[in-house]
Amino acid sequence: MSTLARWARAEWGLLYVTVREPLLKRRWRAVPMTIGAVCLTAVVQVVQNQSWGFGFVRNVGAVRAEEPLWLALLRTPLSLFVPALDLPVWGALAQILFVFGIAEICLGWWRTLAVAYIATLAGTLFARVGIWLGPEGLLGLPGSDARVVDTGPSAAVVGLAVFLGWRYGAYVTAGVVVAAMIVEVLLKGNLAGKEHLAAIAAVLVLCAVSALRHRRRAGTTGSSGLPPIRS
Repeated sequence: MSTLARWARAEWGLLYVTVREPLLKRRWRAVPMTIGAVCLTAVVQVVQNQSWGFGFVRNVGAVRAEEPLWLALLRTPLSLFVPALDLPVWGALAQILFVFGIAEICLGWWRTLAVAYIATLAGTLFARVGIWLGPEGLLGLPGSDARVVDTGPSAAVVGLAVFLGWRYGAYVTAGVVVAAMIVEVLLKGNLAGKEHLAAIAAVLVLCAVSALRHRRRAGTTGSSGLPPIRS
């Protein structure tokens, strides 16, 4: 076995074994939430591109930092499935299908949604903090970003990728995702990039809490266990 093959097996082997059997046995039935999320995103994309549907989607799923916090929190769940109009929709659909699908098999559907929404919410809240800091700060944002429509699954996808990488020992992959987001901020410094870093920070806190909980549980039961989490 070559060095690259050994590395790939060590990096992704546990993740591959966990995902392979359910997909072979149940195929698309193994990821019903993911299929539903892909369909919802596709439907929202069609609706928001219609003259009669654009305003409706904006009213129920568009988040802006200039709006009241309670309204942003109310819209955040749907905003995850509202594709950005300036990006190709197939990118959002592919991200959801691939990352959400793997996460649903490994974590279960409700844990996948929980991590996804924590990451998305962290980005949504950070936008307000960044605008308050102002454009001079490293993580600050210009006041004009308060009017930017903030939607799409990217923060959730980044958060899930990091969480899965930590959970299943794909540390290099998780590190590459984090490094890519840092480079994005250094090159662009835009709202989306900084929200991705906020999502990663929130997920890393979640990883730390999860590790502490498992360590305590292992101390009382005598098991070390991390991966098995499926539901």
